[in-house]
Amino acid sequence: MDVEKKDEQPLTTIIADDKHRRKRKRRRCICLSVIAVIVLLALIILILALTVFKAKKPVTSVNSIAISDFDVSVNLLPPRVSLNISLDLDISIKNPNKVGVKYRNSSAILLYKGQDVGEVPIPAGEIGSDDTKRLNLTLTVFADRLLTNLDVYSDVISGSLPVSTYTKISGKARILNMFNIHISSVSSCDLNIDISNRRISNQTCHYKNRL
Repeated sequence: MDVEKKDEQPLTTIIADDKHRRKRKRRRCICLSVIAVIVLLALIILILALTVFKAKKPVTSVNSIAISDFDVSVNLLPPRVSLNISLDLDISIKNPNKVGVKYRNSSAILLYKGQDVGEVPIPAGEIGSDDTKRLNLTLTVFADRLLTNLDVYSDVISGSLPVSTYTKISGKARILNMFNIHISSVSSCDLNIDISNRRISNQTCHYKNRL
């Protein structure tokens, strides 16, 4: 009576299969580890971006506005007004972010009843992290622009010349070398130039900062 023999695999085949299984298991472990590290890094970056490196609005302050040059004369016959006015504008811009902010070329504008009558350029620059930058600007009235507005004659004769200043700084902050956050800071001041006493009165400033 013949006894059936079970098929037996060679020892070398068993060893090869075992090595193959170990390699697949090792590759799977490596892949899972890499994925876990990537997820962890992404989570850390997200937490930092939402906490420590969260973008904050810049803070602009007008420290002072002063008359640096003033000369006015009025002729009644023929009616004529001669004006030469310069204003010193001292502005501070605080960057509360943990990264530097680069801002583009801009300008400060002097207005008379909504009309541009003076301008000074603000060159591009950078404000360091948690730093404050001061801008000392001189705004000079363009007399030819100002005198085209007929209201200026009555204002000069009354002894009070109402003007406004407008300054806008726009730039961006790069967070973790990955994200660009665009920011802007606007300051505007309404004031009266007291012609008789050659000083500034009734100064009111407004600020608008946004991301």
